[in-house]
Amino acid sequence: MEDLAGRRTVVVTGASSGIGLAASVALARRGDRVVLVGRDPARLQAAGDRVREASGERPELFRADFAVLDDVRGLAERLRAAYDRIDVLANNAGAIVLEPLTTVDGFELSIQANHLAPFLLSNLLIDRVGRLVVTASGAHRSGTLDPDDLNAALRRYRPMRAYGTSKQANILFAAEAARRWPDVPAYSFHPGVVRTRFGADSRLVALGMRVMPFRSPEKGAETLLWLANQPASRLVDGGYYADRRLRRPWPRAADPALAARLWTASATAVGLAA
Repeated sequence: MEDLAGRRTVVVTGASSGIGLAASVALARRGDRVVLVGRDPARLQAAGDRVREASGERPELFRADFAVLDDVRGLAERLRAAYDRIDVLANNAGAIVLEPLTTVDGFELSIQANHLAPFLLSNLLIDRVGRLVVTASGAHRSGTLDPDDLNAALRRYRPMRAYGTSKQANILFAAEAARRWPDVPAYSFHPGVVRTRFGADSRLVALGMRVMPFRSPEKGAETLLWLANQPASRLVDGGYYADRRLRRPWPRAADPALAARLWTASATAVGLAA
């Protein structure tokens, strides 16, 4: 791995556990100033302690609940006040939602927490961001994204289909971000099947995590770290990666027309100009 030179400011969402925490520890050990974003204050504090123990420096901690778009707007304001430059924004926060839930903003929870919230955060910070890395998933193959109906999953709800739809949106977002923001490299990636707290409230998911081939959070974070550290000249802007290799996503997740429609629909949904 060839690191980019110099100390950077790296914001990692979903940093309280799993891939986000593993990546934060590795980045802090590298010498980066790491900013941890999480929903639960106690777990966020514990994650900060882990990073400090590993690197000798305490990271900055920012609490925000991506199920509440006003929290995301407040987070963006606080980050802008704290940092003139965010060298890497790692949009890693995500969740599998086991039942049909609607947020206070009126959206199905998976599509909001996994796509609309990071879409909004990225847009509000983009003039300060040097690089975007988006945690997607091979589960995007199960998605049925319809930009004209972001709440479609609420009808005949299937958790993995809703999750896959949000992951499809992640890949399309990174690709369209690369087109719209040519000065900000953007990438998405599949971390593999990682044993984390993800879906911990579901017996079915917990059983699946025991019988499926899985990797550690550290292994799952490898491609995130690689995308954060490689010179942009060695990467494909807007590309989708797995195991540090460029991959071809499912055709629907590689459709530029769908990506453009999703961008417009997402901007309208979160109150931004398209």
